[in-house]
Amino acid sequence: MIYGIGDLHFDYSKSKPMDIFGDNWVEHEEQIINNWKDIVKDEDLVLIPGDISWALKLNEAYDDLKRVDKLPGKKILSKGNHDYWWQSLKKINDLGLKSLYFIQNTSYIYDNISISGTRGWSSRDSNDFDESDEKVFRRELLRLEMSLNNIKEEVDTKIVMLHYPPFNNNREPNEFVELMKEQDVDICVYGHLHAEGHKHIVEGNMSDIDFYCISSDYIKFIPKLIIGE
Repeated sequence: MIYGIGDLHFDYSKSKPMDIFGDNWVEHEEQIINNWKDIVKDEDLVLIPGDISWALKLNEAYDDLKRVDKLPGKKILSKGNHDYWWQSLKKINDLGLKSLYFIQNTSYIYDNISISGTRGWSSRDSNDFDESDEKVFRRELLRLEMSLNNIKEEVDTKIVMLHYPPFNNNREPNEFVELMKEQDVDICVYGHLHAEGHKHIVEGNMSDIDFYCISSDYIKFIPKLIIGE
């Protein structure tokens, strides 16, 4: 089975309460952990597309990452806009976490299924999108291309993890979708959108790609089944 849940927003320091987004976020970490344990088995895979920990530094994120590491299943993680602690793969891997695999210009193969990804960025038609945003947007497109090109074997299914939704404000696909279509991607999961932001969610099949929003509050803090029965 492959599940997905983004935007864990774990905070071991308890300094960033998420209930500013609504009462459903009260004790959200406990909700995620309990639901996870009820559903996910050790042989399963869980996709986590960003906003994993509120920590600012890698050593501060360790306790949050350790909690994820102790949960059932293999976890594939990519970076979100709030993951300021994220550093080089070597530094992250040196933490010695056993069940976490971090995507950064890389890919992962699971049961003849590839997982690639990157953070993504705000759409070009966003308010205040400027030249600096354009540089980040292009860099993230390149990182996704590098991650997809890192797949070195034939696979039956290609999954992409993004943090930002790959759609413009008018809900039309943007350049990230164009790239995924060129690379024959089958499934895309993304997060980032909370509370009022849910109105911008786009799901379903588009350009022969199945899209799922897996922001934790959108899926009621329950890991969502992406592939399996």
